[in-house]
This record gives sequence, structure tokens and C-alpha cells, in this order.
Amino acid sequence: MSFTLSSKFTALFLLLLAFGSFSCKHKVAAAPAAPPPAAAALPTRAVVPPTVTLRADRPAVTRGQSATLTIATQNATSVTIEPGLGTVPVNGSRQVTPTATVTYVATATGPGGSAGDSVRLTVNEPPPPTATPTRTAVPNVTRSDLPMDQQIQQAMQTILFDYDKADIRSDQMIKLQAAAAFLKQNSNLRFTVEGHCDERGSEEYNLALGDRRANAVKQYLVGQGIAESRLSSVSYGEERPVCSEQTESCYQRNRRGSFTRIR
Repeated sequence: MSFTLSSKFTALFLLLLAFGSFSCKHKVAAAPAAPPPAAAALPTRAVVPPTVTLRADRPAVTRGQSATLTIATQNATSVTIEPGLGTVPVNGSRQVTPTATVTYVATATGPGGSAGDSVRLTVNEPPPPTATPTRTAVPNVTRSDLPMDQQIQQAMQTILFDYDKADIRSDQMIKLQAAAAFLKQNSNLRFTVEGHCDERGSEEYNLALGDRRANAVKQYLVGQGIAESRLSSVSYGEERPVCSEQTESCYQRNRRGSFTRIR
């Protein structure tokens, strides 16, 4: 009997101990589930702005002539050119015939915006028509029946110059044309061309001026077909005046180119 109670007491003790151990355990919460991975973002495609280049095949034309404009673009859907052309192909060329100087402006548009370029075309007026020169008849100032000295005096006349100038005046050219005609008819004659000045200016300056005047006369005759070997030149400056009055009339007579026959 005692054995039975002891056994029951032991079994009860073990049961209570097991129950206490179970009741002291805490319930562990389950870990939250991990969120699903985010979806990968799609790449954004960049919008590229357009570009445009406008060029002309020449910088200038004469009025009535044409020029070619060349258009080159990228990333453009439409192009206009003003003034006057409007919408044109985004790449290509157009011929223009402006009547006055103009600046052409090209504007290209596309998804990325707009861009522009310009070119200036100068229009020049055509040159005036060239007038046919009037040929002036050279007067026959010599008579072949006269002595040669008189023929020379009539044909080889003094050439007058403006103050401080060595240019052949237009009213003196008829004299030189007559001299050239006479020299062509008398190919055996040779002359020295003398350059003279009035008394104004220094001696050195007038010598140089006289030299320029003599050479201007000589070169004019050479240009008319007279052999240069038949002509020589010398300057006397103010040393050999034909008059000595201090008047414009006298000064004009001293500003001259004259001829002396070489024998």
C-alpha cells in the first residue's frame, strides 16, 4: 500500500512539473514575409534637338544670275527657308535668283525643339554696257612737199602739262597721235624728248618732275607703236624756260615736253 501511494505521488509530481514547464514557454511570432522585389524601371529615351546647316555655293551674284542653297539637317522633321521659299526638304538644295541682297534664314523643327541657320547672298548690279569708243581721226598736220625741218615743226608739237603733274592731258593726246603718225611715215627720224618745268619748286624737285614728263611723252609714243630705240629722254627742270614772266600764262608755257631731232 505504501509503495502504491509513493508511486502515485511521484507520478503526480512529474505531471505537475511537465505542465509547469510547458506553460512557461513563450509563443514565438512568425517572421514577416519579405516584400517582393520592385519591378526594374524602363530606360527613358533622350530627345535630341535638331541641327540645320544652310550654305550658298557663292557669296555674291550679279542681278539676274542664280545661286544654289544647300540644306543639311539632323533630327528634324520639317524645314522652312525665308524669305520666299517656305517649306523645303530637310536635306537637299534649292536654286534662287534674288533681285537684291538678301539673308536667307532656315528653321528646322523636330521632337527635340527647333534650330536655325542663315546665309547672306549679295546681289551686284551688272556693269553698264561698254560704249564703242569713237575713233578720232588724226589730222594731217604736215605737208610732204615742205622741207623736213618744217614738217618736224608742224608734226612734233610741244606737249603742255598741268602744275606739278606729269600725266598726259586729254587735250594734248591729239598732238601725240599726230606725232606718232609722222614718226611712222618717217622711220629714219630719231628724237630726244625734253622735260621742262616752271620756276616754282626747288631745282632738284623740278629736275625729277621734268624727267617724269619726258618719260610720259616717250612712253605714250612707244604705246602708239614707235620703237623705243628711236626716242631718248632728258630733263632740264627749270633751266630752259621759254618765257620769264611770273604769270600763269608763262608758267603754262614752261611746263612742257618738247622734241629735238637727233642727227
